[in-house]
Amino acid sequence: MDYSLAVKLSAELVGTAFLMVFGNGAVANVELKGTKGFHSGWLTIAMGYGFGVMFPVMMFGAVSGAHINPAMTLAQAVVGMFPWGEVLPYILAQLVGAAVGQLIVYATYYPHYRDTQDAEAIFASFSTTDAENSRSNYFLNEFFGTLILVLGALCSLSLPWGMKNPGAASIVVGFIVWGLVTSLGGPTGPGLNPARDLVPRVLHQILPISHKGGSRWNEAWIPVVAPIVGAIVGAVLFRWLFA
Repeated sequence: MDYSLAVKLSAELVGTAFLMVFGNGAVANVELKGTKGFHSGWLTIAMGYGFGVMFPVMMFGAVSGAHINPAMTLAQAVVGMFPWGEVLPYILAQLVGAAVGQLIVYATYYPHYRDTQDAEAIFASFSTTDAENSRSNYFLNEFFGTLILVLGALCSLSLPWGMKNPGAASIVVGFIVWGLVTSLGGPTGPGLNPARDLVPRVLHQILPISHKGGSRWNEAWIPVVAPIVGAIVGAVLFRWLFA
């Protein structure tokens, strides 16, 4: 079925919102004081992000492609897999979706944001940073993580087996994210998605949260630029090796 651009953009908006609710919602559950999942661990966060990608891909893969990530949209356009004329509308929809999802997390965890005094815990439920405060390490982890994500997703969804069985391919993509968070997520989070980091950082800046600390704007370019570069390399490798 050929969907209109408006429907595709709605899918990208809702899909990105789902990613934020499941992913950053899991971080809030683990990090914020007094939640029932407080200090439940990294696997809870990894599972949240894995499901946060799996569900939108299953729901909207046949509608919009379920990019839910500006880096994925740009990378596919660079290698000729997506029309340039739809790049900006897709990215805008993804940014709005990220805002909607993060605001849902904020609203549902509001009492726990109010009670939490740890600025790092609060920030973690919005955006990423490097555990060692190393910009080079930050960039490398976001670059390689997104490269693997895009290469794995394109192989799963675009090769014949995935096109024949998109449900199974969607599950694999979710597990790729789950695995990446458990394996390469220690240094930075990870973000792997400019919308998932930039928009929540803006909201962190403006929302009235006590004890929230700074929004770390001096490094905010890294989880935007590194995922875009990594995604493009991943898409180029897919086209070169497998397409």
